Amino acid sequence: MTLEDHVGDIIRKARLMTNVSAADAASAAGLSEAELNTLEESGKISKQPNFSALAQKIGLNGAKLEKIANGWTPAEPDLSAWREIRRITTTANDLTVNCYLVWDEVSREAAVFDTGWDAAPILKIVEEEGLDLKHIFITHTHEDHIAAMGALREKFPTVKIRTNSQASPPQHRNRANDCTHLGSLRITNRETTGHAEDGVSYIVGNFSEDVPHVAFVGDAIFAGSIGRGNQSWDLARQKVREQIFTLPVDTLLCPGHGPFSTVKEEKENNPFF
Repeated sequence: MTLEDHVGDIIRKARLMTNVSAADAASAAGLSEAELNTLEESGKISKQPNFSALAQKIGLNGAKLEKIANGWTPAEPDLSAWREIRRITTTANDLTVNCYLVWDEVSREAAVFDTGWDAAPILKIVEEEGLDLKHIFITHTHEDHIAAMGALREKFPTVKIRTNSQASPPQHRNRANDCTHLGSLRITNRETTGHAEDGVSYIVGNFSEDVPHVAFVGDAIFAGSIGRGNQSWDLARQKVREQIFTLPVDTLLCPGHGPFSTVKEEKENNPFF
């Protein structure tokens, strides 16, 4: 799976984050504005930019930005270590989104983290694996992450919803110290606002054989990038540092878009940090 954001996407996001004009960024990079625009739109490099100067101008780590430009991607994890995780990817309106299905291998109790656009792939796995869908955990309420909510609730009317949205009924809202049990699995939450006011990440632990924890992070962080700072760029980065980068380094990160990563990979390679 390719990165959600190519190097041009990252540069454009960082320019918006730092309020740097295209002219100033192009000058720092040693490019014309037209060349910078082509880079931002396509991610393709026709003339080698001065990544170090550009990164300094727009608040990125230059060495990490150059890694992205040179084709860095995180190592693909061996999901057989966890066994009971499935990534489900759906596309609509030219937007591809991930959701995830997790279950306890003994009790068969299951939870969905976001819903994606289409419930059908989720329902197919639930049926094939003989699962009992107990919970829907929402990382934030942007359309692509909740579009299949209605279809899932119609099929499983007693499913419990978990969200940080203040517009939701009180019984559905996360609390800071909540711990939800899914068979032997434990699910906790950490506030990761910045991209969305109701942004939250969910941490799942107690997998068999002590394999690493798993964090479902929505759009708080992608492999090599972050989500747009719709609420606040500064807050978005602060929450990643405080709530995600403080997890054990081998924690598997499951973002709303793009490939899997780990805390270690992102600390070492994400140019926003």
